[in-house]
Amino acid sequence: MFRASLFAVALLFATSLTPDAASSPKIIKVLPHFLDQAGHHTLSPSLYERDAYQTQLRKHPEQISALRFDIQWKPGSVKAAEWKLRAEILGTKSRPNEFKTVERAVKPGFWWENWSALSLSKDEYCTLGELSAWRITLWDGSNLLAEQKSFLW
Repeated sequence: MFRASLFAVALLFATSLTPDAASSPKIIKVLPHFLDQAGHHTLSPSLYERDAYQTQLRKHPEQISALRFDIQWKPGSVKAAEWKLRAEILGTKSRPNEFKTVERAVKPGFWWENWSALSLSKDEYCTLGELSAWRITLWDGSNLLAEQKSFLW
């Protein structure tokens, strides 16, 4: 009985480590961050400190050097030839249906999640205005694989 339960636990553990054969690519998390003049988005590894520093940067836009989107994504079992992340960003100074697009070619690492970043320079951020909505998409050439968008998109 003990061997059967030990075998069942080992089998369960082994199947949880293998990628799902039918898994599809996903964008798991998108974190828009302001960067200061030194390129930092926080002063320490604390999440509370990060949020407090982001609030400080939002209140003092002269300290902002860029806007960066940190994106956690997962390739799933798809074998794409040309992975690409695209950010479509709408600001308060944007006209309706007119958004800024930033793209970057990416490569999946291991079959777990990957982190990638897409950035807007200070000049691009200033012409865009305050961030109001965004949509992040994962592409294989011209095929849309996954997307995540903000509430106001």
